[in-house]
Amino acid sequence: MTDSTSERLVLTETDAGLPVSQAPAGFTEVRQWALASTAQLRTLRHELADEIGARKSRSPQDLEATPGKLVLIATELAANALTHGLPPTIVALRRAHDQWLIDVADHDPEAEPVYAGTRITGAGGLGLHLARQLSLDVGWYATGRTKNIWATFGV
Repeated sequence: MTDSTSERLVLTETDAGLPVSQAPAGFTEVRQWALASTAQLRTLRHELADEIGARKSRSPQDLEATPGKLVLIATELAANALTHGLPPTIVALRRAHDQWLIDVADHDPEAEPVYAGTRITGAGGLGLHLARQLSLDVGWYATGRTKNIWATFGV
């Protein structure tokens, strides 16, 4: 076994799975985006920041603030879906009184998401790890047609 094979085995054994659960109920859809390529991620970032008021209050890059966290995680999850799933990628922004919910779907319900966990820096695949670190809650579920990753954030 080579060092890289050994490293991969260790990473697979230590990676934690995401909880399988439907997105929380009680959220109303604010907006939805359909993405066909990573070239559309910039537009998603800007329009999402406008929807949640990130441009009015704080910079979307401010990771201490909910808008910055939400925009970053939505972009990361959408990039994952575009890279590893089947198009189109659907990004839905929903809101309840005191929370935002981002739900990102791709059309490959058979493939489970892979959580990078303790993957070494530079190995990629940190979108789900960041979602776990920066959101209130995160999970995934599959329907007959899509695989969805969701995350919630305080307003």
